[in-house]
Amino acid sequence: MWREPQTLQAEAMEGREEEQKEEEEKAEKIALWLKKIFGDQPIPKYEVNPRTTDILYHLSECNKTRDRDVSLVIEDLKQKARDYESEAKYLQDLLMESVNLSFTSLSSIGSSYLNALVDSALVLETKDTSLASFIPAVNSLAADLFRTKARNEEMEVELNKLGKNLTATLILEKCLREDLKKAELHLSVEKARVDSRISNIDFLKAKSDDLRLRIKAAEEQLSARGMDDSLSHQSLMALSERLAELKQQTAPLKKKLESYLDLMPNPSLAQVKIEEAKRELNSMDAELTKKVDMMELLPDQRLHHFGNTKDLHTFQN
Repeated sequence: MWREPQTLQAEAMEGREEEQKEEEEKAEKIALWLKKIFGDQPIPKYEVNPRTTDILYHLSECNKTRDRDVSLVIEDLKQKARDYESEAKYLQDLLMESVNLSFTSLSSIGSSYLNALVDSALVLETKDTSLASFIPAVNSLAADLFRTKARNEEMEVELNKLGKNLTATLILEKCLREDLKKAELHLSVEKARVDSRISNIDFLKAKSDDLRLRIKAAEEQLSARGMDDSLSHQSLMALSERLAELKQQTAPLKKKLESYLDLMPNPSLAQVKIEEAKRELNSMDAELTKKVDMMELLPDQRLHHFGNTKDLHTFQN
């Protein structure tokens, strides 16, 4: 709903006046409270602003509430004291009327017993010194003592268990420290060994590259001098494998031939076969002799190019 500006200004002014009036009331209450607190002493100076005013007003209200509660407690205690005094006077009059006995007429031992009875009632927090009040209080105290002992036993068992666990933990920690030292020592040894192997690998790699270059140079020189490929190491190895394979193939034939040797041979046919075998054997023997002679000549040439038998052995391998 639309309202006129003058009405809004009037309401705002009324609101400010109410707030100012409320602040003045708070200031007066705070001044009265501070005067009550400090009495004849001068009130300390403080900065007056809305925040400090609110804080002091809140403190004053809390202080008034506390004072009111304290006053109620004091009045209650005074009322209880009056009740206790009247009850004590009644009991004293009753003792005087019934047995003609008063507190002042008691002996020192009787007074000490009575004081002990009163102290016990205060400790046990009983409402009076009757037997009906003492028995439940003593039973409750005994139950508390039993529960306390049981709790102490449980705590002792738990403490022993924790002690054993602590001992086992310390032993385990010691073993782990020893294992860690052994592992560090083993790691250092392995690291030194790996470093040594790496250096050896680098040396062997450099040596291998050098030998590869020298082998390549020697092969180029042998190829330039017209070396037959059949005399190379690979060819000789292939020939040796072929010879071993032929020996394996001829082994069953030799066994079959031995079975025919026991028969009566045909002299003319046998003579022809023997001659053919002799020629084939002589041919293979000559070829093998030639190969062996050329292999014997080859090391001399390699020695001439490589300079020592160690390099020759490396080249052959």
